[in-house]
Amino acid sequence: MSKVSSLADAMSAVTDGTHLALTGFSITRSAVAAAAELVRAGRRGLTLTQVIGSLDTDLLVGSGCVDRLIYSGGSLDRFGSLHSVNRAISAGMPAEEYSTLSLTLRLLAGSLGLPFVPTRSLIGSQLLERLTPSGGAMMISDPFSGSPVLAVSAVRPDVAIVHANVCDDEGNAWVCGPLWSIKETALASARVIVTAERVVPRGGIDPSRITIPGAVVAAVAEVPGGGRPTSVFGAYDYDAALLADYAAASRAGGETFSRFVADRFLTGALLTAAVAR
Repeated sequence: MSKVSSLADAMSAVTDGTHLALTGFSITRSAVAAAAELVRAGRRGLTLTQVIGSLDTDLLVGSGCVDRLIYSGGSLDRFGSLHSVNRAISAGMPAEEYSTLSLTLRLLAGSLGLPFVPTRSLIGSQLLERLTPSGGAMMISDPFSGSPVLAVSAVRPDVAIVHANVCDDEGNAWVCGPLWSIKETALASARVIVTAERVVPRGGIDPSRITIPGAVVAAVAEVPGGGRPTSVFGAYDYDAALLADYAAASRAGGETFSRFVADRFLTGALLTAAVAR
């Protein structure tokens, strides 16, 4: 059965208060069109998990959609910091900051249906002192050797968004290039939404190239240019001029940021330009 729908219909699964997971990485493969749709819909109270914070996270936080963040840092790479994220955390937004490995392990536990996984990552780190009260990490004894080991609890988001290069109409998605924690994030989540540069009929993807199986995907939206202005391996490079403008607007915040987002991300002009290219 076809799972293809409009972007708006696909994103309707993300309601106020949803625990949302994103799979972008800095200025690479951010689900920008999906995030803009959530801003357009006025979503509020989201908990957001992303291993490496990206433009989509900054866009959602800066637009007031997010109440809590679980991540391991992030940036706009050479274009600067996630200014909206940093400003919100400074203003008191709850944020749990992990190492990249330890948060990926939390997602791995979720994807495997395990309550936790053991690791030696973070032991001795100042991060651990702040994370233990949140319930995301706890020191335990190795049942075999008795030595101390860290248990990181499973994280299971309600919805994950993956921006893929190609997806078939049953939800089987092919992500080209580096995968980082995309598989773990998708498989840990109760529901997966795929936005894709291109949607093809069933059988249009070599089975050996499938990254996310259609069995876990709830909805698919064809969104050419859905990652712009970030890059998507095998499709397009990042848009340096727009990223520089975004970073400046995010740094300014307030009405400057709101107007910039409305003019450049919410009108559909960005996707129209992407299709034209």
